[in-house]
Amino acid sequence: MDTPYEHTACLTIGLVRSAPLPVLETVAVIDFETTGMSPAMGARATEVAAVLVQGGEIVGRFQSLMRSGAWVPPFIEQLTGISNAMLERAPPARAVMHELLRFTQGLPLVAHNAAFDRGFWRAEAERAECGPDEAHQFACTLLLSRRLHPEAPNHRLGTLRAWHDLPDAGRTHRALADAETTAHLFIRQQRDAARHFAETLDGRTLGHELLLVLQKASRARLAERLSRHLETARKRWNRHGIEPVAEKIPSPEKPCAQQFEPGCALALEAMPGR
Repeated sequence: MDTPYEHTACLTIGLVRSAPLPVLETVAVIDFETTGMSPAMGARATEVAAVLVQGGEIVGRFQSLMRSGAWVPPFIEQLTGISNAMLERAPPARAVMHELLRFTQGLPLVAHNAAFDRGFWRAEAERAECGPDEAHQFACTLLLSRRLHPEAPNHRLGTLRAWHDLPDAGRTHRALADAETTAHLFIRQQRDAARHFAETLDGRTLGHELLLVLQKASRARLAERLSRHLETARKRWNRHGIEPVAEKIPSPEKPCAQQFEPGCALALEAMPGR
């Protein structure tokens, strides 16, 4: 395993990127902790994490508290463990968002209950005057769970972690732990869907684009929607003389060493292919 870069100050990013491998798709799994339910109601982000997944493995991490000047209500502090005193020492929200956008540049995104995280992503990025990235489309592990595993007791992240027997990533309602749990859930969903739709896929990759198709389809028409999308894509590939490359999803993922201090941004080099 490559040696991780140890950061020397808040917002130091130690990830070295090289040209991406064409056969492996990398996605960024996002989680925000916030002062409330919606930016439209004045809530602000207090912490954000991004976990990179490539080929069924966690290959990079980013985490930071965010100082916006917003007040953290007592019940939110009790839920997350993030206090107003902690945020006073945190990096400015604007700087964190710029680093986060650089860390996830060109990568499709994943979140659990993505409507929530997408709302804060857009609101904080707009406040920070970050430019848009066309790759930043959110797949939602909650929507995928409802379609792939309707028999689950419910589709809360904590319930699904226990139900699928996923690795324990640490305290819930902290951004890095929740992002890692969501990453493990996403990897599991990719594998389950690939097995379930193996005949329809016919050796093709079940990547982020196809998961977006599945999450929008009704449960009764998943295979039909997937088949229709693949046929459309096949015509596009034929028109441009391009053949899709199947992506192998290995298991289980290898652990990624980490060195960081609470409240600081981090990113780790464990990505020889990027």
